[in-house]
Amino acid sequence: MKQIVASVDEVATVLKLLGDKTRLTMMALLDHHDCCVCELVEFFQMSQPAISQHLRKLKDAGLVKETRKAKWIFYSMNKEHELYSLIKNILAHIPDQQEKLKELKERTKISCE
Repeated sequence: MKQIVASVDEVATVLKLLGDKTRLTMMALLDHHDCCVCELVEFFQMSQPAISQHLRKLKDAGLVKETRKAKWIFYSMNKEHELYSLIKNILAHIPDQQEKLKELKERTKISCE
């Protein structure tokens, strides 16, 4: 498999975005589970505008993509991004967030379907 070499600026931008604890955790979640804003608001206990700002930055960099399902927009990691392998390597060094998300869904009964 041929490895794509990105520019220093591109890598620095991704590292800067992932240097924020909230965005890093978001990426860990979105790597395994599509989430809507309401789920992320509950998960992070942050306001909807704050969550939307983080998502906008990730989306503007091409790290996150969105899919509309009825009136809801779901966000997921863009696994086609040229630096996805770098992001995956970084995420391998932080705790998995799936159990915490599962507990939150059971406790709050979030439903965006």
